[in-house]
Amino acid sequence: MKTDVKGGKGIQSQDRVGYDLSLTYRLGVMFSAFWNSQVRSKVVGLAILLVVIILATAYGQVILNEWNAPFYDSLERRDLGEFFRQLEVFAMIAGALLLLNVLQAWLNQMTALYMREGLSRDLVDQWFKRKRALKLSTIGILGVNPDQRLHEDSRNLAESTTNLALGLLQSTILLVSFIGVLWELSSGFIFRISGYNFTIPGYMVWAAIFYAASASLLSQVVGRKLVKLNADRFSQEAELRFALMHANENMPAITVAHGEENERKRINENISNVLAVIKRLAMANTNLTWVSAGYGWLVIVIPIIVAAPAYFSGGLTFGQLMMSVGAFNQVNTALRWYVANFGPIAEWRATLMRVTDFRQALQEMDDGFKFEDGIVYEETAPDTLTLKDVVIVAKLGEDIDDCGGFRLRETDVTIKAGEKVMINGDHSVNRRLLFRAMAGLWPSGHGTMGLPPIDDMLFIPQVAYVPGGTLREAIAFPEKPEDYDTAAVEAALEAAGLHSLVARLDSRARWDKLLDADEQKAIGFARLLLVKPRWVVFDEVLEGMEPEWQRTMTKLLATMPDTGMIYIGRSETYLEVLHPRTLHLQALPSNPDEEPAASAAGSSAAAAPPRHSRAIAAKTV
Repeated sequence: MKTDVKGGKGIQSQDRVGYDLSLTYRLGVMFSAFWNSQVRSKVVGLAILLVVIILATAYGQVILNEWNAPFYDSLERRDLGEFFRQLEVFAMIAGALLLLNVLQAWLNQMTALYMREGLSRDLVDQWFKRKRALKLSTIGILGVNPDQRLHEDSRNLAESTTNLALGLLQSTILLVSFIGVLWELSSGFIFRISGYNFTIPGYMVWAAIFYAASASLLSQVVGRKLVKLNADRFSQEAELRFALMHANENMPAITVAHGEENERKRINENISNVLAVIKRLAMANTNLTWVSAGYGWLVIVIPIIVAAPAYFSGGLTFGQLMMSVGAFNQVNTALRWYVANFGPIAEWRATLMRVTDFRQALQEMDDGFKFEDGIVYEETAPDTLTLKDVVIVAKLGEDIDDCGGFRLRETDVTIKAGEKVMINGDHSVNRRLLFRAMAGLWPSGHGTMGLPPIDDMLFIPQVAYVPGGTLREAIAFPEKPEDYDTAAVEAALEAAGLHSLVARLDSRARWDKLLDADEQKAIGFARLLLVKPRWVVFDEVLEGMEPEWQRTMTKLLATMPDTGMIYIGRSETYLEVLHPRTLHLQALPSNPDEEPAASAAGSSAAAAPPRHSRAIAAKTV
């Protein structure tokens, strides 16, 4: 299924690979992002300075080209005095042009730097808008390896945009400057054939245009595959980098499982994919080199050949001939800018496509997922949470008849603040989807969830997230560390069994690497004591923890009698210490016409759900 977006079509499937957007629309998207960024004034100021310097450089090059005539004429006359005087003139012109070149190079780099700052910050801001990143991870290829688009692609796009834009501007100014010079020189070209004298207005201008146009056309034909090949290369490079990073982060588990050989084969396959696309790219670039290099060598003699008839007929002096050759080369260089930069332009377009596709997908996340039917969310009183006829679809955005799913066996549930609940499920039920649904991240299903104000709720996932920085910052996440006083933080660490970390509260480290999984989860429990939420929803947090840690965490929870707790999962320790009311998730039949089998134990099954293995984990990124 496809849906219209401005300038093209957006692919709305789980296997989304990109958007069919016009180049004009893509440029408009990036210009709008830049124009609304904080670096706009800096880039505009630098751009104005660059235009002034490029204009001054073009003027200096015109003066240098005019210098050719008296200099070469002095050589033809063997006039030593004039020769040295012209060298002095050259030194002044070249010195001024050198200074302008250095200033232009510095301004060019500063412009690229601020362009990258604006683009990178815009993409990061778009990525971290509420729920966007998680939703993006569910849409297929566009949601894979966002780090590549946020880092390498944004850097390449900023630098190549700056270089290509300034190169195009400089070539245009040179073209305007020298085309007049070349036209005027062409007016003196007198051709004598069989006793007839005639002139061709703008003779060398037309020759330069024909020469550059033929090179551009041939380059377009030969290098048309480069855009797609560059896009493929960026994608495969991202896959390789992710595979290396993933293997490095999970090396202990790989080593324990004796899985080095398996990972070696997997990564070598990624390397092979990268090398394969690079080989195709190398062949395409090689074919393009036949055109660009061939025309580059021909340009050494082409202007002399073009002007030779007028020179040998006596219509030009040697100095005027060299001046014409210089002007021809400048015009040809300006006209052939597209040929010389076809490869970089192809790479730029591929990068632009990846960045704008990524940004477009992020902005579409605000539209939400489109369902004919979905879970209805209602805000209840702060002391009440309700679940009515809740059904969860196991595949986002699909109909329950196609994907199966599960339901809450108890069709009308009311939970009061301070009440402790545990929700277990059948063996085939993916309980994590209920956790995501209650957090508003998985609206695919049916029924009604009446939830208290979001500020009164805290959701604790199974896999703890411990950000880098100080331990104080990790405990306070996502709030600021100064929101909690030191005494309260230390008391929370003590209660969570993390006494050894109290002295390291302000130490800066990669805590996700230094702490084991149980200690990382304990930090989340310590945060409970700081936040003091009215409601907490757990996602199988206690499963997999050492028994001592489980007892410590449940004792901590027992000190919060006024907090409503919903534990999604199966924990014997949670059952023994908190004596929760139990609810049950029931898998729906694969045949929509088949009713779920009634439990042999009737409603008592809900009171004592059977033991079972952990539910299949939902796909996470």
